[in-house]
Amino acid sequence: MEAPGFRQRCAAAVRKVLPSTLKTALWMIKITVGVSFAIMLLGYFGFIDWLSAVLSPLFVHFGLPGEAALAYVSGYFVNMYSAVTAAVALDLDARAVTILGVMVLCSHNMIVETAVQKKTGSPALLMVLVRTLSGIILAYVLNLLLPETVSEAAVVDAVAGRPEFRDAVLDWLMDVCVLVPKMLVIIFALNILQALLAEFGIIRLISRMLRPVMRVFGLSARCSVLWIIANTLGLAYGAAAMIEEAGNDKLRKADINGLNLHIGISHSNLEDLFLLASIGAAWWVLLLARWAMAIILVWGYRLEAYIKNKYVSL
Repeated sequence: MEAPGFRQRCAAAVRKVLPSTLKTALWMIKITVGVSFAIMLLGYFGFIDWLSAVLSPLFVHFGLPGEAALAYVSGYFVNMYSAVTAAVALDLDARAVTILGVMVLCSHNMIVETAVQKKTGSPALLMVLVRTLSGIILAYVLNLLLPETVSEAAVVDAVAGRPEFRDAVLDWLMDVCVLVPKMLVIIFALNILQALLAEFGIIRLISRMLRPVMRVFGLSARCSVLWIIANTLGLAYGAAAMIEEAGNDKLRKADINGLNLHIGISHSNLEDLFLLASIGAAWWVLLLARWAMAIILVWGYRLEAYIKNKYVSL
């Protein structure tokens, strides 16, 4: 029997991945739309502003003005763009922007990204605690290590008053109409690309090439492609591809948990780093600090698993 040709293999790989990709895409859209609507309501009725005011006294311990809490909370519940929008209303120096940036990078878009990580098999509470505490710890450490600069933060009054509820809902609908098609295109493109790479053995080649890097991070070489996706496009889109891998039992539970610990605090290292660098943050500090924390977390997880296995075998 004649072996299938290039086109036939491509078509078969795409057909195989389409049903599960559609299921994952619809799930992600449902989560994202629902959460974004809830966040819109929380913002409209003042919860985010209230929480920011409650947290603001703590931010002096991170070398930040209390007003920076609004940027952090906005990023925590929404995304990087929301945090940066709030941050530009503050006259912060490069040191302060870097510290605030590392906090937001570790723990932005928490609800949606935690839901995605839970879908892959990692405990939601663990992911929330790890990402939140990592951001706080790194901010505290950077406040101790980074050279002091003399500058005073001044708040620029950019609040134009609460919009009408109808206008708030319409703005949300416009954002959703832009976001949903973008998510569909990226999710389908990534999963189809991953299927084609696997079909022609390119994933195995990439895994071999990145094995030394993965070893440093404490990750399995099987995670190489997903690690690249998460670091370039972000956790949510990377985890969407990981849902497919986890569902096909291609990754072990230990692989998934290790990767989720790593990419939970160190992902989207292109767009988000450029975004923060554009408002004065030291991008290399943001990158290296989170990589260092990721290494500690993953190797700590591996050590814990090793000790447990040794204890069980006694």
